[in-house]
Amino acid sequence: MKITYNAPFTLTFALVATIIRVLGDDVTKGFFAVGNTMDVSNPIDYFRLFSHAIGHANWDHLFGNFSLILIIGPILEEKYGTKLLLLMSFVTALITGILNVTFMSNGLYGASGIVFMMILLASFTNMKAKVIPLTFILVLVLYIGREVWNSFGENHVSQFAHIFGGLCGSIFGFFIGNLTDKGSTINTTPTKTNTPSF
Repeated sequence: MKITYNAPFTLTFALVATIIRVLGDDVTKGFFAVGNTMDVSNPIDYFRLFSHAIGHANWDHLFGNFSLILIIGPILEEKYGTKLLLLMSFVTALITGILNVTFMSNGLYGASGIVFMMILLASFTNMKAKVIPLTFILVLVLYIGREVWNSFGENHVSQFAHIFGGLCGSIFGFFIGNLTDKGSTINTTPTKTNTPSF
């Protein structure tokens, strides 16, 4: 029996986020948090548009996000492959970062948008063409509905990132699921576990 690096993206994501948290608040806020404004002449601000998903406010914040990512991520990585899950996570982080700069008044950091993307995407695991899984509807109502409700309160949590992360997961699930059912060349073979491949 041996230990394998079974989910390269998921495990590397968790490792990098942990290292950033160890480096402290100054590094996190300087490079891994997006504000409510953007200096278009500052290259770092473009980096922050997606790097905010790696930064976390504290250990509880990080543990809360990655306790879910480490459960759901390997399942999705086996189904969609490392590169595609990386791309979907990057797009989700970039979209939430751009929306935060454009519309929100607070800063943003953390992987919660990606968590919600994965939760909604996971509900499409056994999706067939022209069929909407009941599990997707229930997850949508429970998770997104709760975030919409909580958005009316003041709890210092960015519900908008959760909501748009979930919407990204829904779009990815429908789009990629339909392509797969039509015989697309999307690689859905399990990720090899001997060496990480990015």
